[in-house]
Amino acid sequence: MHEGSTRHESVRAQICGNPLVPTGRREPPRRRSATMPGEPMSAPPFQTEPPAPSVTKSDAAFRVVLINPYELGRQPFALAQPTAWLRRAGMEVVCLDLSLQTLEPQALAGAGLIGLYLGMHTATRIAVEALPRIRELAPQAHFCAYGLYAPMNAALLHGRGIATILGGECEPDLLALAQSVRDGAPPEPGGVHVGLDKIAFLTPDRSALPPLERYTHLTLPDGGTRVVGFAEGSRGCKHLCRHCPVVPIYGGRFRIVPPEVVQEDIRRQVAAGAAHISFGDPDFFNGPTHARRLVEALHREFPALTYDATIKVEHLIRHAELLPLLRKTGCLFITSAVESVDDRVLESLEKNHTAADFAQAAGLLREAG
Repeated sequence: MHEGSTRHESVRAQICGNPLVPTGRREPPRRRSATMPGEPMSAPPFQTEPPAPSVTKSDAAFRVVLINPYELGRQPFALAQPTAWLRRAGMEVVCLDLSLQTLEPQALAGAGLIGLYLGMHTATRIAVEALPRIRELAPQAHFCAYGLYAPMNAALLHGRGIATILGGECEPDLLALAQSVRDGAPPEPGGVHVGLDKIAFLTPDRSALPPLERYTHLTLPDGGTRVVGFAEGSRGCKHLCRHCPVVPIYGGRFRIVPPEVVQEDIRRQVAAGAAHISFGDPDFFNGPTHARRLVEALHREFPALTYDATIKVEHLIRHAELLPLLRKTGCLFITSAVESVDDRVLESLEKNHTAADFAQAAGLLREAG
């Protein structure tokens, strides 16, 4: 599916041994073409902390279906995290990943709430195409969209029958919405709520998703492959690059996932067969101390496990002293959103780096090995 003419020039700079190339690629950030809502519309109050479990017969009977249209072939954290919240409250959760699965009637039968995760432009386009079929299979459900591209496309989505739109740290909002729909008191259609309060992350529940071996694999130079897991050590970003879809939602904020939660998530994925972890943070060095703790803990428990991360050119230079540590702890490659080698374009995008900075960062990575 073609998504426009804007090209995203990224560099995967090798920092250890031979380059390893993943089968998927990073989707380019894009300028927003859909209508942006102004002020968030009225919405019911949402909880920040997950409530203590209170399982009733009605809870167990209420079905939530979370759908991931597409996320670069990775097993989505953004389905696994809300699954943990909803199941903790005693609800039934079904997960569908449309990159691997089809819209089967039995999966959507009896759904009270449908949650569409729109973390990417591609996912949004696929969701819009899939909505008529989803509604046909679950006509009684309340429809919700969440993720970076949901608030930015509020007008489009409301016009396609999405009743509630959530953004940011939305797990408490999604849980509150599920409870209100279950109790027969759903919010009025047309609501948009972007939550940025810190939340209490739970260990992601990936048990309802397809197995890891069906997702992206890392291809080695000798033709061998490794099963790839996917983890997030943070969400949001403290930078304000003008082309980035994170900025309209988080506005320069980022939220840390506690190291113990990240480590347990990785531990479970290793048990499920992962031999490589791809960190999905918008910028792994938004919190360099946090990143250091994550990779040291990962390597201490799983010395043979490899990983990759996304880091801005600016941060590769500023935190160059951490590059040898990345190499030592198993980092195979880094993805960096260079975007352009034209300084005028970089200035317009407010990337906070120049073409010369890119060359310097590449040199630092080579020096790190």
